[in-house]
Amino acid sequence: MNRIVSYSVGLILALILTAAAFSLVLAHTTGHADVLPMTLLIPAVLTLAMAQLATQLIFFLHLGQSRESQWNVLFFGFTFFGILVVVIASIWIMTHLNYNMTPLQETQYIESQSGF
Repeated sequence: MNRIVSYSVGLILALILTAAAFSLVLAHTTGHADVLPMTLLIPAVLTLAMAQLATQLIFFLHLGQSRESQWNVLFFGFTFFGILVVVIASIWIMTHLNYNMTPLQETQYIESQSGF
């Protein structure tokens, strides 16, 4: 595929994906929440963001289009997986942090026994 055609297709796709995400959020914030409920809005915007990422990587960075870029795709996949693990683990830790905290009575008992 010609580079100019690749850039043009990438630009058009990027603009469409950006406009779609923007219009979903704008419709929700201006009082038209019946267009898409909040439980579906966040996954929809995240899906559009992933499609935008794929568009940027394929059409602008030309990742995976040549034989030599197989190592780049492999390293990108491992890096993406590593970042995904860190983000999911951080969210899991933050949501369960309150569960692992000691109750107020136990904290007061520990403070009274330790002399603080």
